Amino acid sequence: MSASSSHNAAGTIPRVTTAERQIRSSAVADPAHLLPEHASEPGGRRPGSRLRLLVVVLIILAIIGFIVWRIHANNQAAAALAAKQAAAANRPTPVQTAPVQQKTVPVFLTALGTVTAYNTVTLQPRVSGQLLSVNFQEGQNVKKGQLLLEIDPRPYQAALDQAIGTLAKDEANLKNMQAEAERYTALYQAGVVSKETQQLQISNQGQAAGSIDADKAAIEAARVNLGYTKIYSPIDGVVGLRQVDPGNIVNAGSTTTNGLVVITQIHPIAVIFTLPEDQLPQVQQAMKGGKKLVVEAYDRTDAHKIASGTLLTIDNQIDTTTGTAKLKAVFDNQDGGLFANQFVNVRLILSERPNALVVPTAAIENGNQGDYVFVVNPGPTPPDKLKNLPGQASANTTTGGGKSKGSAAPAGNQQAEDEEEGSGNAPAGKNGKPRQPFHADVVLVHVDFTIGTSSVLSTSSNLKSGQQVVVDGQEKLVDGAPVTPTQARTIPAINNGGTVGANNPSAATQPPAAGSGGLTPASPVPPDTTNAPSSGRRNNSNKNNGNQNGQSAPSGGGTH
Repeated sequence: MSASSSHNAAGTIPRVTTAERQIRSSAVADPAHLLPEHASEPGGRRPGSRLRLLVVVLIILAIIGFIVWRIHANNQAAAALAAKQAAAANRPTPVQTAPVQQKTVPVFLTALGTVTAYNTVTLQPRVSGQLLSVNFQEGQNVKKGQLLLEIDPRPYQAALDQAIGTLAKDEANLKNMQAEAERYTALYQAGVVSKETQQLQISNQGQAAGSIDADKAAIEAARVNLGYTKIYSPIDGVVGLRQVDPGNIVNAGSTTTNGLVVITQIHPIAVIFTLPEDQLPQVQQAMKGGKKLVVEAYDRTDAHKIASGTLLTIDNQIDTTTGTAKLKAVFDNQDGGLFANQFVNVRLILSERPNALVVPTAAIENGNQGDYVFVVNPGPTPPDKLKNLPGQASANTTTGGGKSKGSAAPAGNQQAEDEEEGSGNAPAGKNGKPRQPFHADVVLVHVDFTIGTSSVLSTSSNLKSGQQVVVDGQEKLVDGAPVTPTQARTIPAINNGGTVGANNPSAATQPPAAGSGGLTPASPVPPDTTNAPSSGRRNNSNKNNGNQNGQSAPSGGGTH
């Protein structure tokens, strides 16, 4: 062994040459030499890295494609929905109409009143005794002088007989006193008796004569008390519920307020009502010249007329606590429709307005510019109102500078096309031809006052007698909207917006109340009786048009 070998064995550090250092440094910089030879590729890349990169790229491309597909599908769905809504908007809306009427209507003041019996009598016993009989039935109509009750008359008959006997006794005594007075007068003249004795006999005669007068008065009082045992009706009227039964003891001067029975006179009957003091000059002006003002009584709902009467008088003073005055009206009440203490609504008719325009209150809508109605006119939607229709907005929808693929034609144009083509696009009438198109126009009106379910318009309103106004279905309409009108058989109590006519909740099934020269039930005539849709078609139309996007208020500014 050489010296170098022995030196390495002894633990000395071997000498590293420059070539060995280069080899080691290159090995550290490239770790690929650590892998087995079969796991390496030319260039030093692993065999699975390219596959993984390809999978990632495919996944990203799939996600991008899915997003693009969803966006495209959503656009198509939106376009289809817009086309569907536009098609629904193009369909005429079924509505119910009633005609504008021109007639004479009353101008009146309203008030709250209470029905009061014209006369009320509470029968009280005027003598005491046992009640023998009750000669009436509760609620019976009785006449003046009719016997109603009878008290035991025997004690009072006995008192009468006793008074008659006392009279007979005193008459006999009077005759004796007269004879004595004549005798003593003769004796005094003969000078047999003194003047005092003669005057005493004359005084006794006068006392006997006075007893006769007292006895006659006692007989009359006994006869009166005997007459009080029979109680007669003092007036014509209706008896109420009896307060006592036969066999009970009744006492004269009893403090009970119910008495034996109460009789009320209801033919005629009175109504007491109040008016503010500011309205009294109008009433006094109308009463000048002795004119009788008509007063009408309505039920609690102010929809059904009960009776008509005349104003009797105005109270002579105003209540300072309320600032109102009482007025009394008289009603014949032959049918018995008014009852004592009944609450009624009163209409005091001051004058009548001839040739007034009247429409159902349900037709009145309210907007920013005031009250308005929808008037049904023949023909398609005018060109200047196409912009108001919901279908027009869908028709103008563009994508990338062009029309949307699912957009529809404007409603007015659709009507004209259907009418011109005569195809199945337009609903056919009874003769197989397309129906005449109609549209609804907004007309501003001014309501002066309401009567029942009808409203009286001012003379400045742009309406004419016979025009058809929409009373049901306004919530689906805009100015110029196509409609299918039908006759309104029942006028709603309020309009669809619920802003007018809310004071008549029960008037939906009742005609307008007819006053003196007032309104009569409306008889609307549809513009085209062949256009009456079936109930199923109406429901479908309401369903399709009830929540349309882009629906706007009419030009009148109404909000439905």
